[in-house]
Amino acid sequence: MALIGKLIDRLLAKGSITLLLPGQEPATYGPGGGKDLRVRATDRRVPFDIARNPRLGVGETYMDGRLIVENGTILDLLEMITGSNAWEEGGAGRKHFGKSKLKKITALIRSNDPRRSRRNVAHHYDLGNELYDTFLDEDMQYSCAYFTDPANSLDQAQADKKAHIAAKLHLQPGQKVLDIGCGWGGMAIYLHQVAKVDVVGITLSREQLAVARRRAEEAGVADRVRFELIDYRQLHGEFDRIVSVGMFEHVGAAHFDDFFAACRRLLKRDGVMLLHTIGRMGSTSGTPDSFTDKYIFPGYHIPSLSQMSAASEKARLIASDVEMLRLHYAYTLRHWLQRVRDNRARIEAMYDARFFRMWEFYIAGAIVMFEHGTGCNYQVQYVRDRRTLPITRDYMAQAEARYRAAG
Repeated sequence: MALIGKLIDRLLAKGSITLLLPGQEPATYGPGGGKDLRVRATDRRVPFDIARNPRLGVGETYMDGRLIVENGTILDLLEMITGSNAWEEGGAGRKHFGKSKLKKITALIRSNDPRRSRRNVAHHYDLGNELYDTFLDEDMQYSCAYFTDPANSLDQAQADKKAHIAAKLHLQPGQKVLDIGCGWGGMAIYLHQVAKVDVVGITLSREQLAVARRRAEEAGVADRVRFELIDYRQLHGEFDRIVSVGMFEHVGAAHFDDFFAACRRLLKRDGVMLLHTIGRMGSTSGTPDSFTDKYIFPGYHIPSLSQMSAASEKARLIASDVEMLRLHYAYTLRHWLQRVRDNRARIEAMYDARFFRMWEFYIAGAIVMFEHGTGCNYQVQYVRDRRTLPITRDYMAQAEARYRAAG
């Protein structure tokens, strides 16, 4: 108990946590002055499992039903901890969640070759489309939405996200567009509908591929929007535009150079590319979150802007526009978490209670990463030729207004 108590005291700048262990009197830790959460452990091993690897231990003990927040939610607990250690304030308590140098090095060099990449994608995206239907918007956009107003609905914010991205591509009718990591096809179909372009979407998920192809058929655009099961490294041809939304996180740091080299090869000389990815503020240690890497996204790596710049510069891709979305994913995730909780019975019927808690912890952890941690989103526009685009950004605002009106 003393070990976990010391860890809590080091982490909390405000509030307190009262721990309840079998056969022991309740013990309260933290400076107080805020909310007091009562957290019950169902067995005596819980504090030791958490102290050994806090990031993984909290997730696993909660997922297994061994850690219970009696007067709140797991999000309340994570908010209390991460809110005391905000990245921009220095996050002094973060060092207690650190990893060995060996693991940091391993994270940077681990390989996501085409076979491993396909297996990693299947681990997450082939869980069954019904799961994602429980919490995503109507168009199945599984990435950060764009909130022109935090009060907007999830569906509105996702529609605005598509318009925001399309505007940055400077689309012209008849152009050939590549969508790397096309998901369930919503972005590809949208780009054709608003700009009359031809789109090839590629994915490594068989379940997503089947849905995307069906949706294109149902929308009557299968002759202009097609989808393929292929790795970007194995694709050939040239495209006027490339868009990639929520895929770069799965590339892995060891393959950033390969990714941008492939994009340059696939992009016409006067082409435009828009990369939308989860990012990390500041520099990155290369260390993935142990719970997320083990249970949710094996092989993932969240890039810093400096890492993206270093790799894209090697490919002589010009970063013609860069935007950071600071809180948009936190707003998105809060919608997702509410929908997951609203559909708890349905998710538990599909899987079990342990899976539900795993998914709840994953989304709650992501919320606090974007609200207090290093998480953000980057939208980076790339060109091969500096003369490709208009010299001001006015064209983006004009196109975005046009696309929103059409939507």
